[in-house]
Amino acid sequence: MEFRHLGRSGLMVSEISYGNWITHGSQVEEEAALACVRAALDTGITTFDTADVYAGTRAETVLGKALAGERREGLEIFTKVYWPTGPGRNDRGLSRKHIMESIDGSLRRLQTDHVDLYQAHRYDYSTPLEETMEAFADVVHAGKAHYIGVSEWKASQLREAHALARELRIPLVSNQPQYSMLWRVIEAEVVPASEELGISQIVWSPMAQGVLSGKYLPGQPPPAGSRATDEKSGANFIAQWLNDEVLTRVQQLKPLAEQAGLTMPQLAVAWVLQNPNVASAIIGASRPEQVHDNVKAAGVTLEADLLKAIDDIVAPVTERDPAKTESPAKRP
Repeated sequence: MEFRHLGRSGLMVSEISYGNWITHGSQVEEEAALACVRAALDTGITTFDTADVYAGTRAETVLGKALAGERREGLEIFTKVYWPTGPGRNDRGLSRKHIMESIDGSLRRLQTDHVDLYQAHRYDYSTPLEETMEAFADVVHAGKAHYIGVSEWKASQLREAHALARELRIPLVSNQPQYSMLWRVIEAEVVPASEELGISQIVWSPMAQGVLSGKYLPGQPPPAGSRATDEKSGANFIAQWLNDEVLTRVQQLKPLAEQAGLTMPQLAVAWVLQNPNVASAIIGASRPEQVHDNVKAAGVTLEADLLKAIDDIVAPVTERDPAKTESPAKRP
């Protein structure tokens, strides 16, 4: 396993991090989830990402159980706050009330007294940013989180939050966006702003929800048991990639992966890690062997001619589609 600094901080994270968005507590049984975490630890992964909303808080509970007994100082545990975790009007968002109550709930479920990174799961347009950042500052100063991050924030929002974080003397070090060969929205504005501010990307869905694994074939129905056939596993989200044009292009990547001595999943994960602003790529798994395969992307260097060949094949999405909705069932 290789490691990178998170932003301009001294915190090191594993290039491959393990996330449990649609697996723990929902897609796979608890014993399988525990086995996947054990595989992650065995392969050198030290960074684990979750959120209070995943599986209705159950994902945090499963991860806490899986990591119990591990040397806490040897782990980087990340979680998030924003999406609804209860029926009340204040059980959501980035108000001071919700942040202060949510961090305590997350720590209890994760069986730890602190998280290494506490992330704003989306930008909250209904709460003043000053209130949010002041609450995050109190979380950090109380020792409940070492660093602060965000997820899917725009460049302008990053700049405003970074300025407040400097005033409050708290380390805002990361953004967690979607990023893959098929989805490159962050490259135009978010990455340049982040490089200027000293913020890293911790990217989710580097395999475009499994589409870049090559298992979905043009003109054929999705394989039985795949995410595309399970609504709990993000079937609505993955549908955006399941058209013959995209799937045909993905199949054309197979010779390139073979040329590089990589599997298709390894190529996809290695590709996002070629971006120097990416500190870590989040992988998920329903089976331990998937973890063992994916971690081999760590430390891989893709040659310039291979990267160009990938670009020639894959037509990337570089702009947001305003028609897409934001829902915790669809977005990690």
